[in-house]
Amino acid sequence: MLHLVKYSILVKVKDFNMVFWPLVFPILMATMFYFSFGRITEADFETISVAVVLDQEDSATESQIFIEYLKKLEQSDEKLICIEEMSKEQAKEALDEKKISGIFYVGNEIRLAVSRNGLPESILQSVLESYENGKQTILKVAATHPEGMHLAMQQLSEYSEQVKQVSLGGRTLNGNVQFFYALIAMACLYGAFIGLGAALSLQANLSSLASRQCVSPTSKLKRILSEMCSSFILHYVNVWILLLYIRYVLRQEFGGSLLEMMLVVLMGCIIGVSMGIFVGSISRLGEGAKGAILLGISMSSSFFAGLMNGGMKNVVEQHAPIINRLNPAALITDAFYCVNVYEDRTRYIRSLLILGVIAAVLVVASFAKTRRERYDSI
Repeated sequence: MLHLVKYSILVKVKDFNMVFWPLVFPILMATMFYFSFGRITEADFETISVAVVLDQEDSATESQIFIEYLKKLEQSDEKLICIEEMSKEQAKEALDEKKISGIFYVGNEIRLAVSRNGLPESILQSVLESYENGKQTILKVAATHPEGMHLAMQQLSEYSEQVKQVSLGGRTLNGNVQFFYALIAMACLYGAFIGLGAALSLQANLSSLASRQCVSPTSKLKRILSEMCSSFILHYVNVWILLLYIRYVLRQEFGGSLLEMMLVVLMGCIIGVSMGIFVGSISRLGEGAKGAILLGISMSSSFFAGLMNGGMKNVVEQHAPIINRLNPAALITDAFYCVNVYEDRTRYIRSLLILGVIAAVLVVASFAKTRRERYDSI
């Protein structure tokens, strides 16, 4: 039995589809995720240059307050912005030449002009919105207690975060890590391609290799069990390589228990491979059609788990929570959240139990379907 498992693994490793899609493709996606947004929270932003255009006919207190507000930001430790007073013509020319990121027009109405959409422009908009939010308070201080203006402006321009976003377990939550959780779920389900290959190798009417195996003295039970075991082992190793790559090479927030993550990955791999064996055993469909079915199931499950849109899983939870309870990709991401972020044992165990039930059903169904195959002639 062991030598059958060994040679089955060797055969699968030499098959491009059984190596690329379950292993190489998820690693490539994880790398692209990393360079796209994996370290965006660690980025060091340069000081943003902005022009200030004053309305010469306006000497209102509000204009003076806004200029003071910008100067406080300029003098802060973060050095968020660098301001320079210009005329309208000079400011427009500097903006067109991209020497500055925006223009504040200060008069009866304070406006922001930008030439494109980007991070610096978004920060300048936030600066203006922050001022508008605190404007009434500042104007009241200026009217009633002008001696307290300096302290009021200092508090308004303070940009250090007063509230730190943490998980229920006290760990900092990086919003982008959800995409890596969904990616691992997708990789688990991509074991369906290994399962499909295993199913095809057991059907004598689909390949010459399967025909020779069917007439060999090895019992069909041993061949089925060896194919299942080799597929589970190979894909389990694939996903573990991906998980270790994300945790130790890309250094994402996977600081939870490896043992608990091992159980989640194991259930996910069994579900993916068993699904592939079951669909692959539907003899009336061609190999291309079976592959398309498995790809559609895998990507749909991953989509609803938040792989393409981080908010999709929450939308499903609000409108159709039963889908999240039956979607293996959503259950895998939930379990990873519980291990690495929430430390919610009840939710973790619930997700693991549901995954176990789905895995057991698919294993029994795929085994029964494969076991019943009979041929009048080969």
